[in-house]
Amino acid sequence: MKKFLVSICLCTFVLMTTQCTTNNSNFDPFSGEYDTPHGTIPFDKITNDLYEPAFKKGIELQNAEIDRILAERSMPTFENTIVALEESGSYLNRVASVFFALQGAESNDEMMEISTRIQPLLSEHGNSISLNEALFERIKYVYDRRAELNLNQEQMMLVEETYDSFAQSGANLEGEARERYRELSVELSNQTLKFSQNALYATNAFSMELTEEELAGLPQSAIDAAAALAASKGKEGYMVDLSFPSYSAFMKYSTRRDLREKLYRAYNSRSIGGEFDNLPVLTRIAEIRLEMAKLFGCNTFSEYKLKHTMAGTPEAVYNLLNQLLEAYKPVALQEVAELQQFAAAKEGADFQLMPWDFSYYAEQLKASKYDLNDEMLRPYFELDNVVGGVFGLATKLYGLQFTENKEIPVYHEEAKAYEVTDADGTYIGVLYTDFFPRAGKRQGAWMTEFKGQWVETDSTGATFDSRPHVTIVMNFTRPTATAPSLLTYGEVETFLHEFGHALHGLLSKVNYNSLSGTNVYRDFVELPSQFNENYLPEKEFLDGFARHYQTGETIPAELVEKIIASSQYHAAYACVRQLSFGMLDMAWHTITAPVTDALAFEKEALLPTQVVPAVDGTALSPQFSHIFSGGYASGYYGYKWAEVLDADAFAAFKETGIFNQETARSFRENVLERGGTENPMELYKRFRGHEPSIEALMRRDGIIK
Repeated sequence: MKKFLVSICLCTFVLMTTQCTTNNSNFDPFSGEYDTPHGTIPFDKITNDLYEPAFKKGIELQNAEIDRILAERSMPTFENTIVALEESGSYLNRVASVFFALQGAESNDEMMEISTRIQPLLSEHGNSISLNEALFERIKYVYDRRAELNLNQEQMMLVEETYDSFAQSGANLEGEARERYRELSVELSNQTLKFSQNALYATNAFSMELTEEELAGLPQSAIDAAAALAASKGKEGYMVDLSFPSYSAFMKYSTRRDLREKLYRAYNSRSIGGEFDNLPVLTRIAEIRLEMAKLFGCNTFSEYKLKHTMAGTPEAVYNLLNQLLEAYKPVALQEVAELQQFAAAKEGADFQLMPWDFSYYAEQLKASKYDLNDEMLRPYFELDNVVGGVFGLATKLYGLQFTENKEIPVYHEEAKAYEVTDADGTYIGVLYTDFFPRAGKRQGAWMTEFKGQWVETDSTGATFDSRPHVTIVMNFTRPTATAPSLLTYGEVETFLHEFGHALHGLLSKVNYNSLSGTNVYRDFVELPSQFNENYLPEKEFLDGFARHYQTGETIPAELVEKIIASSQYHAAYACVRQLSFGMLDMAWHTITAPVTDALAFEKEALLPTQVVPAVDGTALSPQFSHIFSGGYASGYYGYKWAEVLDADAFAAFKETGIFNQETARSFRENVLERGGTENPMELYKRFRGHEPSIEALMRRDGIIK
């Protein structure tokens, strides 16, 4: 059974609407095989009114499949219980994959309402399975005898993962504890949905109209984007909002400190008070999680959640975070002091650097130290060229080819679909890309799947490899009336990151859907994505695609040298900032009693990582969707955990050559193809030959020489 319960917890944002060519209320686009290239989703045939009946039908079908497992007269076996459960719910998973994979791409009020009605149904259905005593008895029977069943590694992992999933979802609870868990899980599902909806509505609620004089300092690319945003809203003049390309450009370049402060406060006070207040929502989420953990005999939610990770315990997580903080914070304070001195030299001795000043002066200091800024690089990062370069990385490493197929339906006119093939022409899967911000698209960047990878056997005994359909969604700089989409260095890095997740999904080569692709421990899932980022400052990589969008000139060697020279610029500050997110996540999920003042709680939690002044009335928690509605509760540290892994992994490529075929083959076979079929540390050691240490990361960041 594809663990859609987990998927629901990860995907509680908002949904999208699509246009449809039929009004037939009996029409069901989720039944049978799709008459499309590679059986891809027929988005043009899916309308809002089809979702709820399809979900209800899927629930009924899976219930019938569970009943058949329970009606089996013979003793429980791996095949008649574990595999049968794994294969149940295929229709429901097909509906959920569309509904949740598109939830953040194109939301509207109608779909918000549908999600509010559907969420409790799915939570209750999930509980009815995980709390089914007879079903768990069969699973436990197989689990207890697993050592006697002559199972291979993947089969053994499936048994253990199935048992652990049920146990962690309350199957071992009894009586009042079992019923209380059921109540709490439904409420948690509703609260996380409410959190994500509030965050989206609050983001969309703010915009700032600008006069021509108020554009001072902005480069032409940002001015053109501000004009395009205003025009899209039916306004004259210029506008910035809280979408990342708009916000980050203004904070980096605007000379108007008063407007930077206004925008900063708006961005960092979203969902604090007012109509979309998330403070009571997030405190209730944390309280529910604590109560759920106590039902399992755990003192904190982190203790409960981390049992199924590489870290294993809250103590191990804090050990990593504190070890990195001890190494990086002194350097970060030096970086901030240097920036303070730089700004004071320009503005006066009494000038105090505030958070809304950081990006602005950091960009100026970077330009003065390295003669480099984003606007110098943008002309060489035209989106189409970057697509070729990022796809080309997978070609050089793994032999993959990407061919756009316009016959594959897409869910929005800006999305594209690519057929992915291996070096020998073998079909690998389908990759969808969706690059630009829209009013209904949530912030950030992500990868998800419409269909996973697994191997199934038909009635004749023939096997069929179901290949994955994955999508990467981003919020990049839009084209303007005068220029194509020209990306910042950071946006190219984000593309590489999400593409790494996509490769993890596409290259999966396992038997069971619930173990395929990115279905791995939370603190391992970021390794393939962050590994890809290592290539960006490499000259050999940049030379392959970074060309001036007007002249076709390859990026000059001196610019590449500046990129390399500046690659450690503010690395310590960036690390401490990331550690602050991990510390805040752990603080919320190591509470032992409910929190009464969320803002004061956050302020205290962030004190160890504070390197710039805190600003009253602002907070991260009310918009921290990763941990309150995105599946990373007690898991945000995983980005740093995986960064230790990715730095160590890339060191292997630096030793043998960054495009070395043997090293790439080993990374593909031992990491990208194996999904969650083994303990991730065993997979990593098989690739690298040893466990990782923080030394490679610290060398990359210049903390140690």
